[in-house]
Amino acid sequence: MHGQKYMHLLLNLIMEGKFDPSQVITHQLPLEQAAYGYEIFQQKKDNCIKVVLKP
Repeated sequence: MHGQKYMHLLLNLIMEGKFDPSQVITHQLPLEQAAYGYEIFQQKKDNCIKVVLKP
C-alpha cells in the first residue's frame, strides 16, 4: 500500500470528520503479535482488513 502518498489527504479527511478509519481497522494487536497480525492479514483470516500494531 502506498500509505505515505495519501497520508496527508487521509489525515485531513479524518480531522474534518469526513472519514472514520475505524471502518477499515479490524484488528488491534500489541507489537509483540506482529507476526500473527501479518499472517491474518495475508491470509484474510477472521475477516481481516487492516491491522494496527500498538507499541
